Amino acid sequence: MKKENIYKILYMVCIFLIIGFGIRLGVDYFKYDSANNSAPFYTFVIERTIEFIVPSMIVFIIGKVMKRKYSK
Repeated sequence: MKKENIYKILYMVCIFLIIGFGIRLGVDYFKYDSANNSAPFYTFVIERTIEFIVPSMIVFIIGKVMKRKYSK
């Protein structure tokens, strides 16, 4: 694979992370029971954001930098 196309793989990883965020948050939503859990649901949202969205943003920025680097 050419180095010029690595950014496409990074964009795909970014998309998979966002999809994983949605799926995992959906599973958390269906498993969440406010009677048995003392933590509010938004703590799960914050946790999943740190697990999925923050790395997704980092990978996206790296992809943008690599695209700019190899496009010249």
